Amino acid sequence: MKQRTKIIAITGAESTGKSTLARALATHYNVPFVPEFARSYVEQLHRSYTYDDVIVIAKKQIEQYNEMLSQEPPLIILDTWLLITKIWLDVVYGKVPAWIDQAIKETRIDTFLVCDTDLPWVPDPVRENGGADREKLQQTYIRELKNYHFPFYTIKGNYEERKKAAIKVISSLD
Repeated sequence: MKQRTKIIAITGAESTGKSTLARALATHYNVPFVPEFARSYVEQLHRSYTYDDVIVIAKKQIEQYNEMLSQEPPLIILDTWLLITKIWLDVVYGKVPAWIDQAIKETRIDTFLVCDTDLPWVPDPVRENGGADREKLQQTYIRELKNYHFPFYTIKGNYEERKKAAIKVISSLD
């Protein structure tokens, strides 16, 4: 009998090593991963993003998830996910379409890995939430994970320590 695909979503505030961890886990398990879509989308805009842009990002995240799931790999690693986009909409625009909340409730994620803020924030042209905002958002992500009753583990330390901790969590899901 075919095993069910395990789905791991990586979340956390800006500059916490989410993309680095996603790539490392994909390499370790020799599986493809769903890269962060928002960053590449916003970088190519050459203007300030809008509410409609964030909606496009949300729809693409759902599309990428479904496309990856249809391939039936043993493991899916999501570098960020719709939960971050929901919070982004709420924090920046004060409104979130009901379909996003429903999609979050209906999407199967086996566990979330929350990258801790113990790595330094590194500014770049896309990042906008360092300092106290970063910590506030981190707590918002954790609160939302609890509100949706998603299992999650906080991943701390340097990049190698994070990778080892994440592998330990994923191995425990068998």
